[in-house]
Amino acid sequence: MFFRNLIVHRWPADGSWDVERLENQLAKLPFQPCTGFALESRGWIPPRGDDRLVVSVGRQWLIALGVEAKLLPASVVKQEVEQRAKDIEARMGVKPGRKRLRDLKDEVTDELLPRAFSRYNTTFAWIDPVNGWFCVDAGSPKKTEDFLEVLRRTLDDPPFSLVHTQRSPTAAMADWLSAKEAPHGFSIDRECVLQSTLEEKATVRYAHHPLTDTDEIRNHIEAGKAPVRLALTWQDRVSFVLGETMELRRVQLTDVTATENEGGAESAEEQFETDFTLMTGLYAQFLTDLLEALGGEKTDA
Repeated sequence: MFFRNLIVHRWPADGSWDVERLENQLAKLPFQPCTGFALESRGWIPPRGDDRLVVSVGRQWLIALGVEAKLLPASVVKQEVEQRAKDIEARMGVKPGRKRLRDLKDEVTDELLPRAFSRYNTTFAWIDPVNGWFCVDAGSPKKTEDFLEVLRRTLDDPPFSLVHTQRSPTAAMADWLSAKEAPHGFSIDRECVLQSTLEEKATVRYAHHPLTDTDEIRNHIEAGKAPVRLALTWQDRVSFVLGETMELRRVQLTDVTATENEGGAESAEEQFETDFTLMTGLYAQFLTDLLEALGGEKTDA
């Protein structure tokens, strides 16, 4: 149980939320399989397959959103509609009009949907009510927003909010690359993406490239290209790619950290608790240091 993505939000660390309160509110919208003509269903599921909608380990919480989507390719519907339209033309001697074609499409969809295959996926989120973090493990903006939209509908008074930093990640990454030096506790890895601020969005990508051994990067920045992604490592323990809106992708433990965590667990549940404790402890420290590297958190006056 190690998150590969961190879409970072704040969660109140004032004790206003506890496991029981969160569990009771998530229980208002449990996952239900698609029925009838529904194309999609979303709801909260137990992260560990038991009856708990909130898993709590060492005062760190894990929740999960389950999604079922019916797979009904548009090409299949189109093919069946065209065949039925041809049958009607053969019987009646006239082609079906637009309204009739729309009705045929609805009829075909209604008939095929109950037999369509389903695709299931799960999105996890980690809540740290001690240090005030709330992170969604989602690999795309849509998946993130879908998760947050369901959570907003579920909670009576959604307490989470985006993290806003004093310095934008783009400005900070530009300074680090120009100076060829990462902030304290971090190191620059071998990958970045630079993008022009002009309308054509000219893009330069570096992969497996020593970013601090050349003036190329600085020249691109001086010419008007801004970093939108940069690979970094924190304390030689966690590697990640920082994005322009502070989204963190491809987060993973380094070999050193992973080796320290090997062996010792006697069951899958014990291994989960060990992994989750390690992840949340490291990520909480890592996020605090990253926030500091970006000038601290911007708060309202």
